[in-house]
Amino acid sequence: MTKKTTLIIVACALLAMAGLAQAQTGTTTLSVAVAAEASLTVLTGTTTLATTGTNFSIPYTGTTNLNYFIRTTKTGGTGTLTLKVTADFAGTGGPSVATPPSTGDALTYTCTVSSPGTAATGSQTASTSASTAFGTWGANASSTKAGNTASAAWSLTDDPVYATGTYTATTTFTIAST
Repeated sequence: MTKKTTLIIVACALLAMAGLAQAQTGTTTLSVAVAAEASLTVLTGTTTLATTGTNFSIPYTGTTNLNYFIRTTKTGGTGTLTLKVTADFAGTGGPSVATPPSTGDALTYTCTVSSPGTAATGSQTASTSASTAFGTWGANASSTKAGNTASAAWSLTDDPVYATGTYTATTTFTIAST
């Protein structure tokens, strides 16, 4: 090996070591505040209510499916799922939640809520003036990452005074968690 080659190798080695000598390190502390959360996805965008009866004895029925996502605080945490009819059935002569055409007419629903939620018990009467119960959960509750299932099985009285036609109403689900 020539002196020139040896000198180049030594110079490269010294430059490489000089670069290593200047290396610096640093650290960071990661902090995350995990809060209570709640959200939902209504899976049935339009719920069609239908009857199989021919003598007004069988109500119009249908099912709305949804997924809910929750996390509550460890101590004292709570959560609720409610619903409200935010736009009553539109049109003249049809069904109405706020002012039914006949005594006894009602839009009702029965809830199912998978664990960790607890469904409201029994049949609930939908309202245009107040939110009604659907489901609850307590402290330190959490859904799966993919969400948990819930559904509303609707029932609307089949009243012979309803004028023929198609009537629509809007129901809003509200979820909250602390």
